[in-house]
Amino acid sequence: MRLLVTGGAGSLGSNLIEHVASRCEEVMVIDNFATGKRASLFPQSNLEIVEGSITNAKLVENIFRRFAPTHVVHAAASYKNPNDWVTDAEVNVVGTINVVRASEGMNVKRFVNLQTALCYGRPVTVPIPVEHPTAPFTSYGISKTAGESVVAASPLSWVSLRIANVTGPRLAIGPIPTFYKKLKSAEPCTVSTSVRDFLDMSDFISIMNLVLSDTQKGCFNVSSGEGHSIAEIFNLVATHVGKPDAQPAAVVEPGSDDIAAVVLDPSHTQQTFGWHAAMSFEQTIHRMLSWYDNHGITDVYSHLEIGR
Repeated sequence: MRLLVTGGAGSLGSNLIEHVASRCEEVMVIDNFATGKRASLFPQSNLEIVEGSITNAKLVENIFRRFAPTHVVHAAASYKNPNDWVTDAEVNVVGTINVVRASEGMNVKRFVNLQTALCYGRPVTVPIPVEHPTAPFTSYGISKTAGESVVAASPLSWVSLRIANVTGPRLAIGPIPTFYKKLKSAEPCTVSTSVRDFLDMSDFISIMNLVLSDTQKGCFNVSSGEGHSIAEIFNLVATHVGKPDAQPAAVVEPGSDDIAAVVLDPSHTQQTFGWHAAMSFEQTIHRMLSWYDNHGITDVYSHLEIGR
C-alpha cells in the first residue's frame, strides 16, 4: 500500500499514520500546517511530508503523479474560523475536487473521506441514522458536505466516514481540551447544555483498518452511539485536574451555530464491517486527559463561536 494522507499532521491523520505506516510501502502527507503540527509526524524512513495546500491544483496533481498512491485518506479540512466561509469553501470543496480528480487520474484503489457529523444539521431523530437527510447550516458543515458530494460523484472505490468526536493524542478541538486548558489556568468555563458522542482514537483506528482494506462504498457513521452531556465532560475534567468542586462560569443553551444533540447511530457500520467501539465513555475521556497530563496542550480550536 502506498498511502497518501491529506491533512496528515492533524490529530486523526497523524494517529492513523503512526499506526499503519509499518504496513505501508511508502506514506506521503500533504499539510499546510494551519492547524496541524509538523511535530505530530514522527520521523519514519518511509514517510515523506509535503508542506502545501490542497487548494493548489497543480501541486496536488504533481504530488500524485510523483508518488502514485494506491490508497488515499482525505483528512484535510478548514474549520478554525467559523466566520471564514471563503477559506472553508476553498479547502473543503475546491481542495476536495483537486484531491478527487488527482486520485481518479492515478486510478487510486481506495479513497477514504473523513466527514463531520455536523452534516446532518439539526436532526429530527437522535441517534442519527446514516440515511438521515443532510442539512448543514454552518460554514464548516456546509463546505464539508459539499466536499462529500464531490467524493460520492466519483467513480472511485470510496467511503465517507461521518465521525463522532474522536479523542486521542494531539486533539486540539472541542470541549475536552478547552476545559482542560482553562481549568488548569483558572480561567472561567462556559458549558453548553448540548449532548455529543465521543469515540476513542483506538476505535477510530480499528474502523480505518477495516475500510482501507474493504471495497464497500457509501457513507457510514462512526460512533459509540452513546450521547453524553458537555456538563459530564466538564465534571470529569474538573475532577481529573484536582478541582472536583469547580463550577462553570455560565451554563448556556446551544447557540445559533450549535446543535442540541449530535449522537450518531453506528448500526449500519456495525452490520457492514462487523465493527463496534470497544472503549467505554469513561475510558475514552480518562485516556485523553492522561495524554494531556503527559504532553500538555497549546492551541485549541473550535468551529463554534461558543468555543472561541
